[in-house]
Amino acid sequence: MAPASSQLGLALLGAVMSAEAGKKHGHTSASGDRKPKRKPKRKENYSLYIYKVLKQVHPDTGISSKAMSIMNSFINDIFERLASEASHLAQYTCRSTITSREVQTAVRLLLPGELAKHAVSEGTKAVTKYTSSK
Repeated sequence: MAPASSQLGLALLGAVMSAEAGKKHGHTSASGDRKPKRKPKRKENYSLYIYKVLKQVHPDTGISSKAMSIMNSFINDIFERLASEASHLAQYTCRSTITSREVQTAVRLLLPGELAKHAVSEGTKAVTKYTSSK
């Protein structure tokens, strides 16, 4: 069963079970109205941004959903590592705020050589652009 159809199946099963529970315990009103269903919580991901960067670098190349999922996991992993390292650096200096300095140091510690240099320069450029636009 595909992921979308299995989610639909689970949603239908949940609706049937809640309707039956309502009948048993008298939770439905006299007119039989029920509360409107809540939308499922959206899952944030970076697929749109990954796709935009791919098209900038290789305009004629596509990406499979499996590869997109792997790239999304990779970005989440790197962000988690950077945030954790920046948090530890702030704790070492008895500070409760993570600044761009902690993030920059975390990047230098986690990424190897030339990759760290490029990341630091791009980050500095982004922070400068942000502060100048304020």
